Amino acid sequence: MKIRETDLFAPIKLEEMEQVKLMNRTDTKYWFHASELHRLLEAVQDDYFILTMKNEVALPYSTIYYDTEKSRMFTAHHNGKLNRYKIRRRSYVSSGISFLEVKFKNNKGRTIKRRISTESNNNFSDNEGTFLQELTPFSVEDLSPSLINNFSRITLVNKNFKERCTIDFNLGFKTDNKQISLDKLVIVEIKSEGSPSASPLARALRNQRIKTSGFSKYCIGRTVTDSTIKRNNFKHKIRMIEKTLNSTNSLFNI
Repeated sequence: MKIRETDLFAPIKLEEMEQVKLMNRTDTKYWFHASELHRLLEAVQDDYFILTMKNEVALPYSTIYYDTEKSRMFTAHHNGKLNRYKIRRRSYVSSGISFLEVKFKNNKGRTIKRRISTESNNNFSDNEGTFLQELTPFSVEDLSPSLINNFSRITLVNKNFKERCTIDFNLGFKTDNKQISLDKLVIVEIKSEGSPSASPLARALRNQRIKTSGFSKYCIGRTVTDSTIKRNNFKHKIRMIEKTLNSTNSLFNI
C-alpha cells in the first residue's frame, strides 16, 4: 500500500527518538479499514514528525512470538488475566537490528517493556536465558516459536516529544500450517506516559468516528491460524474485523 500523505510530515531520525522510548507507558489502540488512513494522516501532519530511514517511512518489521506447549501466554490474554506476558524476537528489517523483548501488562493497565539486543534466529543464548529468567516465570526450556508476524510500520513522534504513535499495515501471520494476510487492516497505537486524550491523533480519530478498541497481533494471529487453541473470547473481535474488511467470506474459518 503506497501512502503518499507521508510526504507532508517533517522527518525525524532514529537517534533523535531516544528521548521518547516510553518503555513504561499507556497504550491505546484503534483499528480500521485502510481507506480511512489517508484522511487521518492529512489531519495530523502539522503535529508530528515521521521516522525516516534511508529515505523510507513505511518500514518492514518481522516478529517471532514464543509460547509454552500449552500456550500459557495466549490463554492468559484470552481469559482476561492481568499481570500477563508476551515474549517475542523482533527484527527491524531496514536497520538489521533485532531485540528479544518481554512485554508485561500489569493490573493497573500499564505496559512495561524490556529488551536486549539479539541475533535474528530462534536459538536462545545464555544471556537471553538469563534475561527471560529474571523478568518472567518462563525458562527457555518452556518456550518454542508459536507465530510469525510481518507488517509495515509508520512511526509518528509528537513534536512535544511526549507521545509516540505507530501505524501498522500489510499484516501477515504465519505458522507451520497456515498463512493469513490482513493487508487492508490498519492498526494505530498511541503510546504515552499518561492519558492519550489530548493527543492530536486521538482527536483526529474521534473526528472520523473511529473508536478505541484493543488489538493484540499475537492473539489475533494465533486465533486465525490455529484452530486447536481455545479462542471463543476472540470470536466477536474476528467477526468485527471481517465486517471492517467487508469480507463476504469467513476469512478465519472459525
